Amino acid sequence: MTRPPLPPFDADSAAQKVRAAEDGWNTRDPEKVALAYSENSEWRNRAEFFTGRDAIREFLTRKWHRELDYRLIKELWAFTGNRIAVRFAYEWHDDSNNWFRSYGNENWEFDEDGLMRRRIASINDVRIAESDRLYRWPQGRRPDDHPGLSELGL
Repeated sequence: MTRPPLPPFDADSAAQKVRAAEDGWNTRDPEKVALAYSENSEWRNRAEFFTGRDAIREFLTRKWHRELDYRLIKELWAFTGNRIAVRFAYEWHDDSNNWFRSYGNENWEFDEDGLMRRRIASINDVRIAESDRLYRWPQGRRPDDHPGLSELGL
């Protein structure tokens, strides 16, 4: 199975890879999202370390049961060869309707088939008022005309 675009990345293919990842995560479908990662993909997400698609699916299932009405924007930061760095921010609320914006950076490394074999994520959560939300599109893919992180001043 290949997952284009494939490395080595240029500016266009790196940006396509970032948008594809954003679109996938905005589905909130752990089965679908896990297919973008190699069978033995290594992850660090905050303070969690795990390996493999099964662990990724379990992690994402837990995540989206806890982080409700999740909406994400990713932006390309840098790329070279088979690596991409992104920054991102997502909004969500907990089961008590407390809203948060989570900011982070990810470092990605891809195999020759375009599957992510390593993901290192650092994330911080900031509590926000519901009225301060910036991501109000219908659940799913961010519309093409919706501003990105830079345009939103994030």
